[in-house]
Amino acid sequence: MSLEKQDDFDHGAWLKRKDLTPIETVFLTALVYLDKRLRIVDYLELLEDAYYKVNLQMPKSHTEQYDLDNKFWYWYPLYSLGFFSVLAYIVAAVSGALLGFYYSPSAAGDPTVAYQSVKMIMQDVQFGYALRSIHRWSAQIMMAAVFLHMLRVYFTGSYKEPRELNWLLGIILISLSMVFGYTGYLLPWNQLAFWAGQIGVEMALATPIVGEWGAQLLFGGFTLGQATLVRMYILHVFILPFVVTALIALHVGIVWVQGIAEPH
Repeated sequence: MSLEKQDDFDHGAWLKRKDLTPIETVFLTALVYLDKRLRIVDYLELLEDAYYKVNLQMPKSHTEQYDLDNKFWYWYPLYSLGFFSVLAYIVAAVSGALLGFYYSPSAAGDPTVAYQSVKMIMQDVQFGYALRSIHRWSAQIMMAAVFLHMLRVYFTGSYKEPRELNWLLGIILISLSMVFGYTGYLLPWNQLAFWAGQIGVEMALATPIVGEWGAQLLFGGFTLGQATLVRMYILHVFILPFVVTALIALHVGIVWVQGIAEPH
């Protein structure tokens, strides 16, 4: 049983047979390259067909497209890890938004206002302990699911052509997820957060050429303080959620366009 297309057209030979200008050659080469990965022509045809039909069908998976008999892999649990990652992200986002009503990003006082606000959430807010636990555990589940999802994609060869772009997006997403976790780890501003922040400053300073600039940008200087906490808060609450959500939407959109890849 082969996953190869039965009617794979030789676009390179077709281009050579045509008397094209350099601009036309570049345009058609780029179009062929993108079409192999994003199925642009197929979706243009679908849009044209949707003008005459009420129901626009979802693109077929490889199993349906090539009429394969063995569809067991399609329901294999490992292929649900991406869904669990997004689900855990949504739970973390909602619970984090609720926690934001009570959290104060201030390093003033001893103990600090930030730490006192977290303590107040845990002790005084109704269901606050459960809410913070849900936020923490959903974030950890998301990281575990994303990591396992990347392993599944790698070992099943799903990163290969035409899915290289989505593989790179996945690498960016798992990297941003780790930054997400790090910035959230610092927000309670307790002893663990302090030493985690100190390690981050030292790692930034150890970076060649841009080390000092990076430490000042990300941590507000070479020592931890109010500027550090505010930067972590802005990253965690205002910047990363929008960037990660947009990349997840793009990532899922490409999967929707290309279909789910069977093991290579």
